[in-house]
Amino acid sequence: MPYKERDINKMYYTMGEVTEMFNVNASQIRFYEKEFDILQPKKNKKGNRLFTPEDIENLKIIFNLVDEKGFTLKGAKDYLKNNKSGVKENQKIIDSLEKLKGFLVGLAEEL
Repeated sequence: MPYKERDINKMYYTMGEVTEMFNVNASQIRFYEKEFDILQPKKNKKGNRLFTPEDIENLKIIFNLVDEKGFTLKGAKDYLKNNKSGVKENQKIIDSLEKLKGFLVGLAEEL
């Protein structure tokens, strides 16, 4: 059986890593942290924010609603309160489709 690389899952991501993932400023992440209750990063003794993989998933959901679907912040909050389980399920589907798209684009480049 050929060797397959495993995805490395970190327990915590720093603010710098999160800003690089989403290509935004740290101030926007801090603002979303204040505005959305589902976003609760841990803080170390210095006060640096440490984001869990669940926080990253929640940020993906927030960015999807606000940036891609055009929700206002209030509309996104209300939508998350009323449809939390449906939104998380939709985000899992979006993530798997993005991975599939990346695989197909890479395959097309090889041809």
